[in-house]
Amino acid sequence: MSLKDMLFNDLKQAMKDKDTAKKEIVQMVRAGVLQIEKDQKTEADDSVVITVITKEIKKLADVIPDFERGGRDDLIGEAKRKMDILKAYLPEQLSEDEIKEAVLAAVKETGAVSPKDMGKVMGAVTAKTKGRADNKLVSRIVMEVLKSL
Repeated sequence: MSLKDMLFNDLKQAMKDKDTAKKEIVQMVRAGVLQIEKDQKTEADDSVVITVITKEIKKLADVIPDFERGGRDDLIGEAKRKMDILKAYLPEQLSEDEIKEAVLAAVKETGAVSPKDMGKVMGAVTAKTKGRADNKLVSRIVMEVLKSL
């Protein structure tokens, strides 16, 4: 079953269960996927759905510090719950060691020799880890590896 079909089934189930948080977040992802399909005039595959989900997770993660500054624990909890719902649709996340292995392979592949080559290495690594690793973590590991060269 594709992620798109899974989202549709989960939306129906969330409506039956009257789970508004799950319903809202699934509708948001489905709307993003449908917009991409409309813009590109193609059928979205799992990689497009994963891209939309990771963007939504990033948006939610970006607003949490604002909620913390405002003392809005209710909104923090809601954002974290929505992030957990979204993360369930992503493939299993890579560990730091697995990311480091991918970075080392990309460094060899691209011939990177200094931190100036970060763009080349990031491009190679993100292509391999798309949806399975947080780009901030990947960026940090790439910088550490390149600085140690």
